[in-house]
Amino acid sequence: MNNDMWKSLVGKTIKVDRGGPESRIGKLMAVLDDHLVVLTKDDGVIYYNTHHVKSVTENSKDTMDAGIEVPENFEFKSAANFQGLLDSLKFQWVKINRGGPEKLEGVISEINKDFVSLISKEEVVRVSMWHIRNISYGLKVESENKEESKDQGSEQNTMSQTEKQAVRQRVVRAENSQVRQ
Repeated sequence: MNNDMWKSLVGKTIKVDRGGPESRIGKLMAVLDDHLVVLTKDDGVIYYNTHHVKSVTENSKDTMDAGIEVPENFEFKSAANFQGLLDSLKFQWVKINRGGPEKLEGVISEINKDFVSLISKEEVVRVSMWHIRNISYGLKVESENKEESKDQGSEQNTMSQTEKQAVRQRVVRAENSQVRQ
């Protein structure tokens, strides 16, 4: 699909793909050289590699609703191309491929034109660049019930910080082992 078609949909609510684990409904925020930026209610900002998008749906009566109010100063990462985007996400916790058997979560430790290295639990996983359908890094629109979620999520936030520290340690160990080789 060409970029002119995609650009005509910026700001509209769309459905990427018709179904399956990668399909999401959200607001198309930007169209870049080889990827799309889609803001979803549940997953936040998802960057789709356009080579893997099979279809896009727009409701002709504009009744498709993602249930998202985009804040006026909402900012997200942007890069000229998909590899540049991945470079900007280095050392951040990401989700690669939303569903199915190839979904991954972890910290990006290395990026080159052929693959991305991701530290996931106790493993270093190398994913072929060609097989990355989409990626997100946790940027979401804050809900109006954030006071409630702060109270309920305080234990989760502590755990999340602990997990982040453990992941940082794994990144350092992986980098040190690569230097030794």
